Amino acid sequence: MWEFWIDRGGTFTDVVARAPGGGLKVLKFLSENPGQYADAAVHGIRTALDLGPGDAIPPGAIGAVKMGTTVATNALLERKGERVLLLITQGFADLLRIGNQTRPRLFDLHIRRPELLYERVAEVPGRLDGAGAEIAPLDEAAVAVALAEAHAAGIRAVAVALMHGYLNPVHEARVGALARAAGFAQVSLSHECSRLIRLVGRGDTTVADAYLSPILRRYVDQVAGALDLGRGTGRLFFMQSSGGLTDAARFQGRDAILSGPAGGIVGMVKTGLAAGFDRLIGFDMGGTSTDVSHYAGAYERTFETEVAGVRMRAPMMDIHTVAAGGGSRAPTPARRRIGRAGR
Repeated sequence: MWEFWIDRGGTFTDVVARAPGGGLKVLKFLSENPGQYADAAVHGIRTALDLGPGDAIPPGAIGAVKMGTTVATNALLERKGERVLLLITQGFADLLRIGNQTRPRLFDLHIRRPELLYERVAEVPGRLDGAGAEIAPLDEAAVAVALAEAHAAGIRAVAVALMHGYLNPVHEARVGALARAAGFAQVSLSHECSRLIRLVGRGDTTVADAYLSPILRRYVDQVAGALDLGRGTGRLFFMQSSGGLTDAARFQGRDAILSGPAGGIVGMVKTGLAAGFDRLIGFDMGGTSTDVSHYAGAYERTFETEVAGVRMRAPMMDIHTVAAGGGSRAPTPARRRIGRAGR
């Protein structure tokens, strides 16, 4: 059967196809070309199989499709995710705005607050203590009102982050059930996204998951539907930010931030080791972003990081992402400063 490895970037999509006989095909397409095809990855697969526009993919022709994608990365960089409602414990509505008070540029005179991913926030009455025991019951009526107002405003994604929810998820689970009953398509719960102590990190990760998962799910469903996976055409896998593959059905926004760049690191390491090098610096310039990494005998991973101004707490490759790829342009004043510095 055919096997495919695909890197779906923001500008170009690269496809490596291995035929049943072992021969390789390497193809490259624009990631966005609506006049020619709906999706570059699917178009690459169909091109490798020599299928016409109306031809169906033969059952059993494909063994596996393994993809890395920057769909979530670019949505984060360009702030094109889903509209999100944040539900958080009463009294903590501004917690994620305040953050953890880290000051990476201590002497900046012009301080710019990070842009928040959620559109609106509502407080949830009800409280658990530090051991996870209930000390104030959940006010389901207040939750229902907040959900109804957000739904009426057109919001369809909700992030739920409650105090001590990592110890006892009973309140979060109930709020999630109410949100699904109210018609929210995406419900992200902090005890599922990042079941660890500290509400700020848990809340940030949950909001990012709610913001990105709908965008990601639409893309995954589009690819899976076009490949007609129910007819024996193999399995679809996606690269996670941690550098491991997961089944398409389990691919979530919180795991996809560095999907494409993580695949680049794995490829860099395999290529370097094959050439006899085990100390490597990765510089991956795409059309949208540039990703810098380091390898010295072991994959470097982190569990708390910041990507495009968004704090995340999830296992991922240690990658520094700059929103300045080959397609980026500096404004005129910046170019003049660069020119003067060069002279």
